[in-house]
Amino acid sequence: MDVLPLDIMDEKETAMLPVKGGKWFTEMSVGKDLLNYDSLFVLTHFKGHTQGGFGGSNKNIGIGCADGRIGKAMIHTTPGSSDMWDIRKEEFMERMTESTKSVIDHFQNHISYVNVMRNMSVSCDCEGTSAAPVVTPNVGILASLDILAVDQACVDLVYAMKEEDHHDLVERIESRHGLRQLSYMKELGMGNDKYHLIDIDNGDKEILPCDAVKHVVPFKAED
Repeated sequence: MDVLPLDIMDEKETAMLPVKGGKWFTEMSVGKDLLNYDSLFVLTHFKGHTQGGFGGSNKNIGIGCADGRIGKAMIHTTPGSSDMWDIRKEEFMERMTESTKSVIDHFQNHISYVNVMRNMSVSCDCEGTSAAPVVTPNVGILASLDILAVDQACVDLVYAMKEEDHHDLVERIESRHGLRQLSYMKELGMGNDKYHLIDIDNGDKEILPCDAVKHVVPFKAED
């Protein structure tokens, strides 16, 4: 039986990538094996997040590519603190986003993003069976070559839902100051928050976020 290779980025060593124009970092520690590749495809389950408010492509790269020993501590923890999760709200969003910037600057135009808006709990996938139940309706799949555009569009779709459909996820985003992810990506020149939403299921018609969520139905777990 053929077995596909699995490359754990930080299995052996780490490497430092420069952070250009950052407030908190001049470089970020990532798994060294990341440097073995000349392109990156970012497949993200869009959902809420305990620290980030929401987890889109920015969170997936910023936390996911930072190595487990050094990089993640740089983002989450004040040096010398006994609380490994003591950095929160705006500072956490900015540190995470600077980590992401180091990676997308490295790959330049050889990177693409897909955000899947299904089974969107307010909790991160890493919480497993202890995650909060899903109550936000499924929407679909968004793809872009622009990280800010794809994360901005996902957030816009959530906000375009009815109050009863988006209440829990919006509360999680706002209580954690998660929208700072988007504004800081824009400040760092990482992408464009203006976008065209194209519905490829309906003849590539351009639609608005309200059109995209007009027919969503209350979430129901699949049997």
